[in-house]
Amino acid sequence: NKAQREVMVLEYQDNMLLYVPVYQAAHISKYIGSGGGRVTLHRLDGRKWSNDKKNAGTSIRAYAADLLRLQAVRQSSGALPCPEDNLNMRVFENNFAFEPTPDQRRAADEIKHDLSGPRPMDRLLCGDVGYGKTEVALRAVFKMADAGYQVAILAPTTILAQQHFLTFQERFAEYPYTIEVLSRFKTPLEQRKIIENLKSGGIDIIIGTHRLCQDDIGFKNLGLVVIDEEQRFGVKHKERIRRFRTEAHVLTMSATPIPRTLYMAMAGARDLSTIMSAPTRRKPIKTLISLESDQLIEEAIRNEVRRGGQVFLLHNRVKSINARAEKLMELMPDIRFAVGHGQQSEEDLELTMQNF
Repeated sequence: NKAQREVMVLEYQDNMLLYVPVYQAAHISKYIGSGGGRVTLHRLDGRKWSNDKKNAGTSIRAYAADLLRLQAVRQSSGALPCPEDNLNMRVFENNFAFEPTPDQRRAADEIKHDLSGPRPMDRLLCGDVGYGKTEVALRAVFKMADAGYQVAILAPTTILAQQHFLTFQERFAEYPYTIEVLSRFKTPLEQRKIIENLKSGGIDIIIGTHRLCQDDIGFKNLGLVVIDEEQRFGVKHKERIRRFRTEAHVLTMSATPIPRTLYMAMAGARDLSTIMSAPTRRKPIKTLISLESDQLIEEAIRNEVRRGGQVFLLHNRVKSINARAEKLMELMPDIRFAVGHGQQSEEDLELTMQNF
């Protein structure tokens, strides 16, 4: 029989090979490990794979039990006393430069009801990009800060943390609250000073990246934790975030919540608020999928620059990003380009983003 079959070849320890027919490819998935170290291959006929699966199952059950314990502690603990809306709150809301959408108003009311409720809040706020989740969070932050509590805002990237910092500075400009940002853009000396002030109560609102999840961080009177895009934090950082949840109100914001987070909200383990309506006069996002075309890219960039806008062009390899930028500069010598990526020094990346 000379019939041929397409197979996948899996290599095990001692150069042993396993041929898997393509129609059984659904039984194979990519290994996603932790620690960044080199993976040790299993023997094809060894017991290590069975032992590893058993240990993984044990860890999953322990993690699930820890989640249940955490939820039980939060359900049984008393809420932080937070007064009803006062004149300051109403003035802050009226200073919003736009008309809130009905969904924004409803989500803000649900959150404020939680903050004044009998147990700590654990609410997921879902809404598309640009639908106004940040403004809803700002109102919750103000309510807690006005009541005398500290607030922590966690963002997954340095750039997003800096963006939140500028937004908060603008919205809170008329109020005496101390706002700081903690990220890799800060020198070690600046970080130590911020952490000391945080522990002593000298900072009311702290905005930070994964740096806020480290063990040297402490608060004098933490009342609210706002987590922007929780799914983009690693497992170790989430462990630290979960510890916050026994001590304070938690508001998680996401445009694309991971299945577990969404399931917990749908099952009732976490409360859910959604912002489904777009702000007034917001133009819909246009998405075009096309084969790669320098002509199309040039046309899109020139159209945006012509109307006075700016452009992000995402490239998927640091190794070739400069060559990509040089090619675009040759195509459009009259347009200013800059390159930013995660392997740059803090100073270079910060300067690029500030210039942008």
